Amino acid sequence: MEFILLASAHFLALLSPGPDFFLIINTALKKPFRYVISIITGITLANAVYLLIAVLGLELIKNLSTLTLLLKYFGAVYLMFIGIMLLKTKRQKLEFNDSSMGYKGSLITYFVMGFLSGFLNPKNIIFYLSLFTVMVSNETSLFTRSLYALWMCSLVFFWDVTIAMLIAHKAIKQKLFNWFYVIEKLTGIILASFGVILLW
Repeated sequence: MEFILLASAHFLALLSPGPDFFLIINTALKKPFRYVISIITGITLANAVYLLIAVLGLELIKNLSTLTLLLKYFGAVYLMFIGIMLLKTKRQKLEFNDSSMGYKGSLITYFVMGFLSGFLNPKNIIFYLSLFTVMVSNETSLFTRSLYALWMCSLVFFWDVTIAMLIAHKAIKQKLFNWFYVIEKLTGIILASFGVILLW
């Protein structure tokens, strides 16, 4: 029963689009799929870091006010930066081949972008710590809690990949072709707005 409640709460949280969601959509529309996998891997690793902290129940997390405040400001600046970069991009032709020619940025760059998006989002650490504090009993073994964390990390990865695969499908890309420039600008506005809201 504990696992069902935990997994249900986590899945409902995944259904709520956040900064990671919009980064994945933008990358899926603009880049070959290997770039999308790279950014999703970074996002998943960032989630894994916070899940590890929550599972281990480190004494450090008992006073999170300073850490949360730092994450809030760094995260806000990062989201505004990404948003502004998207708003500054020029209209470009959407490519459907998977050639590495003509694509700027390495896979490592996109991995770091994904990791920072997940790590600098204070909602993540607050959510996971709250989840394990409220829903996981003190009697639950470390091994079982680790299995919970592994499940949640796997779900984050495969859920994001599923969303990206739908968006990156050639037929869907073709339908979105005329709207791509608008989608990119809306993504920029949304991410920058997330940053402003965090600061405010």
